[in-house]
Amino acid sequence: MWDTLAMAFALMLVLEGLLPFLMPGAWRDAFRKLTEISDSQIRFIGLTSMLAGLLILYLVR
Repeated sequence: MWDTLAMAFALMLVLEGLLPFLMPGAWRDAFRKLTEISDSQIRFIGLTSMLAGLLILYLVR
């Protein structure tokens, strides 16, 4: 189980690193815009992301 968790974490890091590596200017602009939105909007984005991840895990399982 720990091997699978480590692989999932590694894959997440690879995917998270793609945008800053390929398009650093666009990543910087997106990050700047994220710092300007409210906490409730950030929480909604986080919740939506978690629910999408859970749905994908459920469908792939």
